[in-house]
Formats: sequence, C-alpha cells, structure tokens
Amino acid sequence: MRARPDADLTRPGRPGCGDASLAETLSNLGHEVVVVDNDERALDAVVDKVTHAAIVDATNEDALMKLDLPTFDTVIVGIGQNLEASILATVAAKSAGARHLISKADTGLTAQVLASVGADEVVRPEHDMGMRLARQLATPTIVHAFELGQDHRVVEVEVGGDRLCGTLVELQLPRRFGVQVIAVRRGGNLHVNPTADFEVRPGDRLVVIGDNDDFDDFHQHVSG
Repeated sequence: MRARPDADLTRPGRPGCGDASLAETLSNLGHEVVVVDNDERALDAVVDKVTHAAIVDATNEDALMKLDLPTFDTVIVGIGQNLEASILATVAAKSAGARHLISKADTGLTAQVLASVGADEVVRPEHDMGMRLARQLATPTIVHAFELGQDHRVVEVEVGGDRLCGTLVELQLPRRFGVQVIAVRRGGNLHVNPTADFEVRPGDRLVVIGDNDDFDDFHQHVSG
C-alpha cells in the first residue's frame, strides 16, 4: 500500500473549525487526507473535502490498527481541550505505528505530557498565534515572522527611512546584529540570496534569519 501523506485524528465529539480548516487546506494542497472521529455528525464539515472520512474512536488502538497508520507520512491528533482523550489518542496512534505524530495541546503542561507519551511534535495553535500577534503589535515594522525551532526565527522587515538603506556589505547586519538577509522583496520581485553589493532601498522588505536573542537589538535599530 502506498503511503498516505497525512492523517488527521480529530477528537471524540465535534471537531473545532481549526481541525476542519487543517484537513481541508492539506487536501487543497494535493495531499491525501483521512479524517476520523467517533461522531458521524462531526465529520459532516469535511466529508466532501478530504480523501476519506471514517467513524473511528481515535483512542482505541485496535480501531487505529485497521487504518494501517505506518503507511501514513504524518498523523495529527487534533483533540486539544480534552486532556484524557488527547493522551489516549496519542498513545494509541503511536502504538498503532504512526511514524510521525503531531499532537495538539492547549496548555504548556498538556504539551509536556503529550511529548512524554509519544508525540514527536506538539503544537499549541492559540498560544503560538498569541505570541505572533503580540510581537507584531510590539514591533510594527515586522511584516511577517515565524519560528524555526526554539532558538531561531525568520522575519520580514519593511525598510522605512534610511536606517537599513545601503549595500548589504555596508550595513554589516551579521556583524552588528547577528542576523542574515536571505531575501529581499521589492515590488513584485523577490531577490533570493542577495549578494554583498545588493543595495537596500526604502520600501524594500528584507527577509532576515537569526537567533531569537539577536533580534532584540535589531528590532530596536529598525524601530528607531
């Protein structure tokens, strides 16, 4: 049997809109997506938008065994708020052979528990969204940002005034701030891996990568 790119094991009961959006978006991007829940009504929102939807108790290892989880590239447990069910589904999915298991958590403690019982990766959507929004509000010059693990992030910064204008060799961003420009968006064009003589102009958007700690000084410089 060929491997299925993704599986989504939603919580017993009605899945949240985030779970449905995740499944639908993955499907729209060309992945095979199988969604399971033990409530037929909970599958109504996605049954016509994914590869397959099945009435299955995600906390039951024997039931998951029938799905042949080792053939899936990724299994996602999107239960979140029901800690007991989330733990049981995570343990059951891992025991049933899930190769890469992502579990959803709503608190830091839940994240630690799910990681300890077998989740390869734990996500906290509400927490992560709150952090991104807070950083965006605190640093309005930052257009987009996302984390690369716990220690690094990539940000897109809009150049205003002359604080970041000049060639990259003149700006010396790696030496001064420990960050590296990996792309520059100018109008409708994206310049990837710009050379040292690339001249940054007002209105450009710099895509910068660096250590989280190094961005503090960089933010202060950009914000004035």
